[in-house]
Amino acid sequence: MKLANSPVTQHVFDGIPFFLKRDDQLHGHFSGNKARKLMSLLAYDNPKITHLIGYGSPQANSLLSLAALASIKGWQLEFYVDRIPSWLKESPIGNYRGALDLGAKIIAMADICTESTHPADFIHKHRQDENHLLVPEGGRSPIAEEGVKTLADEILTWSRFHQEKPLVVALPAGTGTTALYLHKHLHPHGIEVLTCPCVGGESYLVSQFEELGETRHPTILTRDQKHHFGKLYEQDYRVWQSLLEQTHIEFDLLYDPMMWRCLQTWYPQNADKQLLYIHQGGILGNESMLPRYERKYDLR
Repeated sequence: MKLANSPVTQHVFDGIPFFLKRDDQLHGHFSGNKARKLMSLLAYDNPKITHLIGYGSPQANSLLSLAALASIKGWQLEFYVDRIPSWLKESPIGNYRGALDLGAKIIAMADICTESTHPADFIHKHRQDENHLLVPEGGRSPIAEEGVKTLADEILTWSRFHQEKPLVVALPAGTGTTALYLHKHLHPHGIEVLTCPCVGGESYLVSQFEELGETRHPTILTRDQKHHFGKLYEQDYRVWQSLLEQTHIEFDLLYDPMMWRCLQTWYPQNADKQLLYIHQGGILGNESMLPRYERKYDLR
């Protein structure tokens, strides 16, 4: 199986004209930046592999993508989490529900260990053998480069026919893996990559880049206000809502608003550049984020 070339559409948001690379439309289940990072595993041919092993949050975007990958490959996904809230078990929503629907086994450490144990430690001790394929949390691994290079190649091909001004590519960062490898393959062609740290601050993001062994990094945009991952910010919701109203496209509520807030500050001094934004998927996670915003800010 091969991922299709995602389409590019054209929009304006708050006076910022931009093109949108629709990686959210790569595949019905296997889409967004996680699909790019895991793409090399689609062609992974090892008949001994029966289980795909991962870990993280029960609402992580990576959980759904790993479940989709396992379903496509005929593997069983085992995904380890610290705990699963009782309300989520009783009423599955978002990525958790989507992964269950695809046959994933989501295992809480609290249910299988009497002592506090990190999922990575448990996996290292009990779930590493020739039948199990482990994917690091968030897909932060050199295996991601092949799929991200494919994205870079698609951008280069598109730019040859649509670039009228210096091209800048923008996307938010968790571990920053996608942004880092995009920069590696687009910078030699004179294309700048912009990102912003959504998990931790700039120093954390740089440390993630360095752990992957790359010394040249994309441009990092930040805001004065410290932004805590997973915390609810009313301005993030307002930006997300305005994006939906002005573009008629749903974006991810956890990462995209922060990037667009940075771009609102960046654009006035860079209006001579052509912006291409990467839609990295993740919108199923909005199912769990929206009720939290509605409760906190009385938005219903």
